[in-house]
Parts: sequence; structure tokens; C-alpha cells
Amino acid sequence: MEELAGGETWRVFRIMSEFVEGFEELKDVGPAISIFGSARTAKNDWSYKCTVKVAEELAKRGFAVISGGGPGIMEAANRGAQVAKGVSIGLNIQLPKEQKPNRYQDVSLSFRHFFVRKVMFVKYAVGYVIMPGGFGTLDEFFEALTLIQTGKTRKFPVVLMGKNYWRGLVRWMERSMVGQGTISPEDMGMFHMTDDADAAVEYIVQFHRDAVLPVGERRKRSPLPETTEPGR
Repeated sequence: MEELAGGETWRVFRIMSEFVEGFEELKDVGPAISIFGSARTAKNDWSYKCTVKVAEELAKRGFAVISGGGPGIMEAANRGAQVAKGVSIGLNIQLPKEQKPNRYQDVSLSFRHFFVRKVMFVKYAVGYVIMPGGFGTLDEFFEALTLIQTGKTRKFPVVLMGKNYWRGLVRWMERSMVGQGTISPEDMGMFHMTDDADAAVEYIVQFHRDAVLPVGERRKRSPLPETTEPGR
């Protein structure tokens, strides 16, 4: 029992070290957008090309881009940020089937624990872009809505990209969740769905232009960059 207790104690320190490393590496990143989507997406897929464009345009506006650091949509996000000479960040995760980090990362962190990595995604982001993806993408999408709905985080723009992919889920949410009263009708306004990369970027920019935050909730840095020039 003593050995077990000691092992669990050291596990706490390992978890703390991941938090500390993440906080130290990302503390000066400025306003960033986290982009999520499938690691299985091919380079010739619409969603890969769209992600590159979205990330590129966000970087041109002065936003850093954060991805999960792996292949597919994650690679496209980091690639688009680098095309615009913006800040490209990858939050890699150690998996039984090893995730190979993509080569388009300026800042690359590796995490053992999903929950630590998830904190970094939301802590340093002023917006989410959700591309077509699997369980992990859905997890990030619904966690964002939960945090916003419960007031555990500031309200921030959440964009679903790919109407054909997400329409069935959104219809189910309206019919089942709103229909049966498990969420409120206004909760459906916590995200925006589009197919247009430029429209997605403009939605995020306009959201922050219109946002009026209480003084106590304002960050040291404005959620909008002071310049629209690429990079920082």
C-alpha cells in the first residue's frame, strides 16, 4: 500500500510538471485560435485545404494558431499558420500508437495526459474552429460548449466548419436536446456553422470586436491583435 501511495504521489508531480511546462512555454503567446479535426484527413480533402486557408487568414490577422500537433487537420492548421509567417503551435499527445508530430510547428509541446493538454487548448485560445473529426474533435466541441454554458470560461467564438458533416448532429441537438429540454434554445447560439473559410475568420474577428467584457474578466492582452500584419 505504501508503494502504491508513493507511486500516486509521484504521478501528481508528473502531472504538475506538464502544467508548469505548458504555462511557461505559452504564457507570452498572445491571442490564439485552437483548431480541431481528424488526424486521418488526407491532403487532397476539402477540409484539409479549408483548414490551411482558415489558419493562414487567422495568422494574417495576428492570431497564433494552436493544433494537436499531429497529422491531418492538425498538420493543415500548423501549415497554414506558417505560410502566413504566423505563430504555429502544436500540443502533441503521447499515444499507444505513436502520434508523429507534423513539421509545421514553431512551438511543439508533448503531453502524456489528455486533460492537461485540453487545459492548454482552452486557456490560451480566444476562439475554436472545429473541422470534421472523430471522437476527440467532438469531445473538444462539447467541452467548449459546456464551459461557456456553465460560465466556467469567458464566452468565445466556436465555429463548426463543414455543413454537410455537422448538419445531422446539429439537427439532432435541436430535435432531441432542445426538444426534450436538456438544453435551452439559446444554447444553440453558442456556435456558428459555415463552409466558408473567410466567413469563419470574419465571424471570429467580429465576435471580439462586439464583445464587451467586464473589467475583471479582461485579459492582459486584448483578444484582438493590434495589427493585421502577418506574424507578430
